[in-house]
Amino acid sequence: MANFSKSHVPQFTAEVYQNEYLPEGAGEVNAIVTVTSTGGGTTGGRPGAGASSAAVVIMVDCSGSMDYPPTKMRNAREATAAAIDTIRDGVAFAVVAGTHKAEEVYPGNGRTAIADPATREQAKQALRKLKPSGGTAIGTWLRLADRLLSSADVAIRHGILLTDGRNEHETPEELRAALDGCAGRFTCDCRGVGTDWEVKEVTGIASALLGSADIVADPSGLEADFRQMMETAMGKEVADVSLRLWTPQGTRIKYVKQVAPTVEELTDRRVEAGPRAGDYPTGSWGDESRDYHVCVEVPAAGVGQEMLAARVSLVLPSADGGAPEVLSQGLVRAVWTDDMAASTKINAQVAHYTGQAELAQVIQQGLEARKAGDLDTATSKLGRAVQLAAESGNEDTAKLLAKVVDVVDVATGTVRLKQKVADADEMTLETRSTKTVRVKK
Repeated sequence: MANFSKSHVPQFTAEVYQNEYLPEGAGEVNAIVTVTSTGGGTTGGRPGAGASSAAVVIMVDCSGSMDYPPTKMRNAREATAAAIDTIRDGVAFAVVAGTHKAEEVYPGNGRTAIADPATREQAKQALRKLKPSGGTAIGTWLRLADRLLSSADVAIRHGILLTDGRNEHETPEELRAALDGCAGRFTCDCRGVGTDWEVKEVTGIASALLGSADIVADPSGLEADFRQMMETAMGKEVADVSLRLWTPQGTRIKYVKQVAPTVEELTDRRVEAGPRAGDYPTGSWGDESRDYHVCVEVPAAGVGQEMLAARVSLVLPSADGGAPEVLSQGLVRAVWTDDMAASTKINAQVAHYTGQAELAQVIQQGLEARKAGDLDTATSKLGRAVQLAAESGNEDTAKLLAKVVDVVDVATGTVRLKQKVADADEMTLETRSTKTVRVKK
């Protein structure tokens, strides 16, 4: 493990947890890389940057369905006002109204405003004009947010998106094209309010833009949620950090995924970074810690041989287009042994997160099967989920599962599907299925 830091970026550390011992003939190496960023109060990851190194655009669903019940639109306006109050002085910001088209609510003129007491007050006044009407085409909201964010000369660009319905007024291909256009340009946290939106749609948007997704089943909870979301966004200090993996000749990266605080598949997002190296995006960072699971296939070797399976670096692109800055580094090793006890022991971190990734998968499969009327598969998958949640100490997920199934026996994963399940409970379980718990040290 090594750290490299300069005064203008938070300090990053990368710790590698693995069992490096393999039996003769084995060729798969697994490691958990814990990345921690510390040293708050820094400046957007660029020298000489201040609060103005960040910009945020709030996209508020104003489609006709936001009028049912009428309190929904009022709660959305109040939540947006609370978020505006939480924006730091000097941060660039804008508000967008989203329907079947996207409209600037504040400040207008295709640009952002700089947060201070006067602009925050003007923005809150502008919110009063928001009236529900029209349809939903989220891709247009994202494209406008991207244009507004790129008009600000900042390092950290962030979106907050609220929707209450399905994306019915553009094709899935149009939304995908918008996401492809925005990916890597800004991060975006998404919230679905009520129970008439599509979980896979909202979580897919958040995933593509490296943000969080959640449900706010009761619109009265929006204000607290928006304030918290904006506080987290204001805590981001460095953008565009990548996990760079270098692997030697003859090896193949099987997968790379974030496993805490949520499961996020990164394998297909690799961008080549020179000979035998590739970058995987991690988005923007404040003071926080995340875990990544790296799986590398290596050529099998004989007892007593060892090799470097991968070098993991955290890199920050250079502001002037030069060589990226290496923030931290860790090594993944492989050592072949005939000591059965050493080679068959699964590292606790690897075992834990393999279970957490399976937990997310079986919840999603179980809910799919339930919707499709395949009750046997649903019972079996959700039973396995109950078992995994208990084994890993994921109490929040266990509580959510208990609203969808009656647990007969936790240890064996024996459950019965509940006859009646509230939409909000099922959607909450699906939306939060990828949230994980850390290994108990």
